[in-house]
Amino acid sequence: MKEIIREKLKEIERMHNVKILYAVESGSRAWGFPSKDSDYDVRFIYIHPPSWYLSIDQQGIGAKRDVIEEPINDLLDISGWEITKALRLFRKNNPPLLEWLRSEIIYYQEYEFIHHMRALESDVFFPNSMLYHYLNMAKKNYREYLQGTDVKIKKYFYVLRPILACQWIEKHGTTPPIGFHELLEDSVEEGELKERVEELLHRKLNGEEFDLEPRIDVINQFVEREMERLEAYAKSLQGTVEDPTSQLDELFRKTLEEVF
Repeated sequence: MKEIIREKLKEIERMHNVKILYAVESGSRAWGFPSKDSDYDVRFIYIHPPSWYLSIDQQGIGAKRDVIEEPINDLLDISGWEITKALRLFRKNNPPLLEWLRSEIIYYQEYEFIHHMRALESDVFFPNSMLYHYLNMAKKNYREYLQGTDVKIKKYFYVLRPILACQWIEKHGTTPPIGFHELLEDSVEEGELKERVEELLHRKLNGEEFDLEPRIDVINQFVEREMERLEAYAKSLQGTVEDPTSQLDELFRKTLEEVF
């Protein structure tokens, strides 16, 4: 499958006259809990030739779109962000983008762009926005899937992972790792809760299909307690970060010069 994805990326470069800088797997495969029918969620960052940027129309307006999205099929979901869009989101400490930087499934990486971007991460890290992103994700999925007597058991992972990511931010003050198991090991002590989560993870990784099942009270209680506690913690945080725009402008210019 990796070769198919790489060929698709080369095709995108030809069709759109761009250079791809970085392409990775995101979603459940990168998080460490794919289902047997999980598709491949490929995300990439790309750059246009200099002439594309030297015009009176700004990126992202009209025909100058700042995303490339391929039609989704049952196997492959592939889309990318133009470099200046990616850097603006990086400036905002965008969690999905920071997860791309941590993905261990890398399909393509060229030039020095990603190395420089990772080196600047501490300059843009702002725990408040990241905490609210993960907390809102957990609350939304919990509200939609896990409040009945019978629930969609596999949805527990889409609530637990953002909660564990919040706990990592609270504990370490850094961007959380992408892997679910690493987050679990860091935050959850040995006991019934961890046993039940590991049992679900084992079933999911072995391809067992989940349907509606009785909810797992020990997990629900943990989720409800932590969502309330973490929301209070997020509200208590103060602080700002210095504007990194000049550094990101320089990174964009250097990358444009290196690639073209």
